[in-house]
Amino acid sequence: MSEQIQAVGRRKEAVCRLYLTPGTGKWEVNGRTLGDYFPRPTLVSAIQQPFTLTDALGKFDVKATLNGGGMSGQAGAVRLAVARALVKLDESNRKKLREFGLLTRDAREVERKKPGRAGARKRFQFSKR
Repeated sequence: MSEQIQAVGRRKEAVCRLYLTPGTGKWEVNGRTLGDYFPRPTLVSAIQQPFTLTDALGKFDVKATLNGGGMSGQAGAVRLAVARALVKLDESNRKKLREFGLLTRDAREVERKKPGRAGARKRFQFSKR
């Protein structure tokens, strides 16, 4: 199969469009390498987790376009996109990835600041007099 598989991943405010093609394990994230774009090794290992679980590490070239959010949110978005792409590639991967919670979109968002409050939940200091 020499066709390109496309998937979308989201986490917090980050959105990732990912293209998976059979290859040698080359990564391109917004025109940079994976280690260059994500300097923290924990994020890199989290992103590669779907590949290691399905024994597909180094078998695909990955091109990812990221928008919005911070470093951690973007890493989560890439991880979800990779997992979704691997399921599109082979449906037998679904059970293993689901078992580790890699196909679930983490829906936690930052709570907005309410009017009349110091933050989302913080109150201003109470003064009796």
